[in-house]
Amino acid sequence: MRFFVQLILKSNLYKTKQNIFILMVLIIHFFIGFFTSFLGSITPSMLNMTALKVSLKYDEKAGNKYALGVSVIVFFQAYIAILLSKYILENPAILETIEKLGVVIFMVLTYYFYRESKKDKIKTEQNQLKKENPFFLGITLSVLNMFAIPFFFGVVATFNIFNVFSFDAFPVLFFMIGSVLGTYFILYFYAKYAKNIQQKTGKLTKDINLVLSLLTAFVAVFSIIKLLYKFINS
Repeated sequence: MRFFVQLILKSNLYKTKQNIFILMVLIIHFFIGFFTSFLGSITPSMLNMTALKVSLKYDEKAGNKYALGVSVIVFFQAYIAILLSKYILENPAILETIEKLGVVIFMVLTYYFYRESKKDKIKTEQNQLKKENPFFLGITLSVLNMFAIPFFFGVVATFNIFNVFSFDAFPVLFFMIGSVLGTYFILYFYAKYAKNIQQKTGKLTKDINLVLSLLTAFVAVFSIIKLLYKFINS
């Protein structure tokens, strides 16, 4: 009996099934990362509205560079979330610290975008855009997006509950690649169809700096309310 078991384990059929299983695990992790990051960035936010702004002020190529800059940082944010996931589960105060820091950053960004919306929209923005590098702008705003790590942590924790997520090296790598591509493609669509979005939304996107100011203010206020609620009920 032992002979037959060893024979099966050494057979090509077993190896083929094993390889297929590993491949399916990698594909599942890739699509988890892709769809969660893609769907998580569909609604108007600081990152995708800036992609819209860059594309309208420059061109579609500049919007793609911006999207690439954002996506580069997403790779590391997803990795940090996975790396710290077990530690965060044991120390949930870490997420609260990140959220508090995020509130401060978004309040600063609210003031920045509001101030930009008050400037002369033709002279000031044209001169400013000549100095800006879309790729590094994407990197900067993505680094300032302190809610990315809690988002990816939530994704990992949710799928881990159902024993779907694997913390092995290759599944984690495929999840990170999927997250990067999901983020890139949604920002790419915002940049590619920027003019169509502007036509349909009308005045809403004519002063994008004001829209960005309102969005960051909303996120900051919502986060403050959330933190206060936790504090009152603790």
